[in-house]
Amino acid sequence: MAHKKRPSSATNQPKPQKSPLTRQNRQKLPSPSLEEENRDLIYGRHSVLGVLGSDRQLNRVWITSQLRYDSRFDSLLEAAKARGTVIDVVDRTRLDRITNRANHQGVAAIVAPYEYWDLTALIESAKATTATPVIVIADGILDPHNLGAIIRTTEAFGAQGLVIPQRRAAGVTSTVMKVAAGALENLPVARVVNLNRSLEQLKEAGFWIYGTIAGKGELLHTIDFDRAIGLVVGSEGKGLSQLTQRCCDVLATIPLSGKTPSLNASVAAAIALYEVYRCRANEQR
Repeated sequence: MAHKKRPSSATNQPKPQKSPLTRQNRQKLPSPSLEEENRDLIYGRHSVLGVLGSDRQLNRVWITSQLRYDSRFDSLLEAAKARGTVIDVVDRTRLDRITNRANHQGVAAIVAPYEYWDLTALIESAKATTATPVIVIADGILDPHNLGAIIRTTEAFGAQGLVIPQRRAAGVTSTVMKVAAGALENLPVARVVNLNRSLEQLKEAGFWIYGTIAGKGELLHTIDFDRAIGLVVGSEGKGLSQLTQRCCDVLATIPLSGKTPSLNASVAAAIALYEVYRCRANEQR
């Protein structure tokens, strides 16, 4: 398959190295709604452990006595306490009230607002990590459960970051953190004002932009993913906007055999990411 020629992003690449998710790489953006500002409660063992093991600040932790001195929590809680986190040992009834009877698994916490990465810093971090980085771009994902699932899948497949738009899309809320199950602590997320301008910035940095669409693109399994990639996933109902489609170098379609015309956004992201890494694994054999 022929592509437009663009200078390879692998030329004169620095030696790959792990780039830590530090606060210096992040930027604070205003939350788009009061709802998101108030949704800073997380719960569940994986979610709270993920934040405890990161550099993010926890304001308060509620935990049952059974978990307080569990080996998975003890040292992390002591370290958080030294940084000013309030640790409250409570019974499950209190946690039921705090979480509105959610599946808290014996622990809940209040986190400081999420600090998004600057896109330039995310790109630099991704290119320093590998010569062929993968950054996922979520175009207007409204459901926080879908966004959380995309974050979890993106990190699980070893991609280097995620980009989301600031308007008309879900941000990182406690629901997203819960569904992501700790993946946010190892995956940088940039929130941008203009998504299409950001796609152009990725192109200028050597990324090829692949957009997933239903029914009329190149078949996903026929595409070579041997370069730096920006993988764009469309919203739940409308898919990729026309403007975003025009910004893509390649439009890719997941072949479907049944009568269902399209897939859930997070499922489509998972299949596309698997294909990227399957293709690369075959090339390395």
